[in-house]
Amino acid sequence: MPIDILMPALSPTMEEGNLAKWLKKEGDSVTAGDVIAEIETDKATMEVEAVDEGTIGKILVDEGAEGVKVNTPIAVLLEEGESADDIGTSSAPSAQPAPAPETEGASDPAPVPAAPAAQEAPADPEVPEGTEMVPTTVREALRDAMAEEMRADDSVFVMGEEVAEYQGAYKVTQGLLDEFGPRRVVDTPITEHGFAGVGVGAAMTGLRPIVEFMTFNFAMQAIDQIVNSAAKTLYMSGGQMGAPMVFRGPNGAAARVAAQHSQCYAAWYSHIPGLKVIQPYNASDAKGLLKAAIRDPNPVVFLENEIMYGQTFDVPKLDDFVLPIGKARLQRAGSDCTIVSFGIGMRYAIDAAEKLAGEGIDCEVIDLRTLRPMDLPAVIASVKKTGRLVTVEEGFPQSSVGDYIANQVTREAFDYLDAPCGRGDRGGQSRHLRGLRRAQCPSPSQCPRCRRPWRRATSPNGWSRRAIPSRPAT
Repeated sequence: MPIDILMPALSPTMEEGNLAKWLKKEGDSVTAGDVIAEIETDKATMEVEAVDEGTIGKILVDEGAEGVKVNTPIAVLLEEGESADDIGTSSAPSAQPAPAPETEGASDPAPVPAAPAAQEAPADPEVPEGTEMVPTTVREALRDAMAEEMRADDSVFVMGEEVAEYQGAYKVTQGLLDEFGPRRVVDTPITEHGFAGVGVGAAMTGLRPIVEFMTFNFAMQAIDQIVNSAAKTLYMSGGQMGAPMVFRGPNGAAARVAAQHSQCYAAWYSHIPGLKVIQPYNASDAKGLLKAAIRDPNPVVFLENEIMYGQTFDVPKLDDFVLPIGKARLQRAGSDCTIVSFGIGMRYAIDAAEKLAGEGIDCEVIDLRTLRPMDLPAVIASVKKTGRLVTVEEGFPQSSVGDYIANQVTREAFDYLDAPCGRGDRGGQSRHLRGLRRAQCPSPSQCPRCRRPWRRATSPNGWSRRAIPSRPAT
């Protein structure tokens, strides 16, 4: 969807400023972080950066304009495949009018009942043959999921830094304020611990908050509320009270934002009983799983990735597309090696599988989608078929998601393994320079390196992998 670039504020009290200079013109390509304009007041000058990669589709405020109100659209950024004809379609698609505001004396929401006992996740819903598939960015899919759930349930609301007037730091909440108003799309101060706690309290009293963190690096300030309040409420209340809420925002390495803004918290949160942890890869999963997370009676940590927001995938056009939490997806069938990943790691896993296919090695690729509860039976079943496992993620190697998977596979399918489990991950603190950061993140080249112990099994001069005697008959 076209992204509105808004007039930013130099300070909390700033109401207007001057657009001093455009550094980019219409038709120029930009990447996230590129400086596109300069704004000024009588006290300071500030650079305006692009929030994502794309093309400057239209400049709405001329260079030299004075008295431009804060949050006024000054330009429109087009994503890949979009043209100037798409400008004006960026607000959230409307399905029904926003619910009427609450009137004085309305009944308070009832406290949340205990969550039901855990059950095995059902399979993905069947998409009817002939269903229209709509090209959708991950950003649009997340926005659509929130909008649909807010229309369906008055207790759902969004809160976080800049989610309303500025439409989200990465424009994921674009259009929601216009449709639902400031009571349900709530801007907060820069106090992650504070507004996360407000969200937990709201969830305990019957509402369903979606708490957006500008980045999960900032959510470290709120980890006490997430772990000690939200995750433990059900247990410490003896099952009498739950906290149905979603903590969501970008997680993992982004473009040139250095160590303090590039950490992956997938393993951190998947360690905590009482939380559900989701990190989707494509737009279809992002939409279906976020809708499921909003409806879930438990607190859900929903991890996204800044780099994936502008990527386009097909999403089925259905009235209510919801996916089950806790079910992995088979991305690619294969017979020689199992590659397991999640989130942006799937990009590396898919690239590696395609590269290995050129060498005659047929890899099976599994997208976990949910990290807690994790669909280990799907992974183990695949390893029993292929005999080899490689995990791919952006987190640090020690105590990682891949470590846990390798441990469980070794316990449950040791006799089926023909080689040690391998992994592709990130070591050390994130570099700032673009080339060094790319070299540090997982890459397709790591997966071939991980499967070297069994190269001779597929060599024309060696023995066949299928003849390995250690594998039990199945």
